[in-house]
Amino acid sequence: MDTSAVVFVIDDDEAVRLSLRLLLKSAGLQVVSMASADEFLRGYDPAQPGCLVLDVRMPSMSGLELQQELNRRGAVIPVIFMSGHGDVPMAVEAMQHGAFDFLQKPFRDQDLIDRIQDALRKDWQNREQLQDGQLIRGRFQQLTSREREVLALVADGKPNKLMAADLGISQRTVEIHRARVMEKMGASSLAHLVRMIVHLEPSQ
Repeated sequence: MDTSAVVFVIDDDEAVRLSLRLLLKSAGLQVVSMASADEFLRGYDPAQPGCLVLDVRMPSMSGLELQQELNRRGAVIPVIFMSGHGDVPMAVEAMQHGAFDFLQKPFRDQDLIDRIQDALRKDWQNREQLQDGQLIRGRFQQLTSREREVLALVADGKPNKLMAADLGISQRTVEIHRARVMEKMGASSLAHLVRMIVHLEPSQ
């Protein structure tokens, strides 16, 4: 793993931020804690390796909204959500949008450290893969013409229902094509796939 990796902790509760900061530092991790999603976005550098530990519920911009914004930007940073019992449906939605994992409060300290270590390894793997443009282009060449159409619509941010209407096929067929595109491209999340598309653009 990259020794420059940073764990970004975002929670509007100062006591939670302090507690997590002390815990993660004791595990030898670099930590930057912030009180809001807006604060994180203002200083976010996509080239910075690391992962994000994020509360689902926050004022101004929620954890889900931050995740969606990162997806729009094609960010590959893994996101670990922390959720209270009543927030589990939101956490499940976050997983569907490509979150790395979620932990339900209260959780064991070691569980969080283990998930963060896994997320940092995934971030390193993602970045290594994205550096290999030849590999990405080779995978793109394996897509069928229909899969490339679906990929282009995914890049435009269109939901499955609109893609189905544009292509004249069923929504279920779109879902199957999307799954095949993700598998063939070796993408771990929608955001990862978007970054691959950006990587491909100069060669197309």
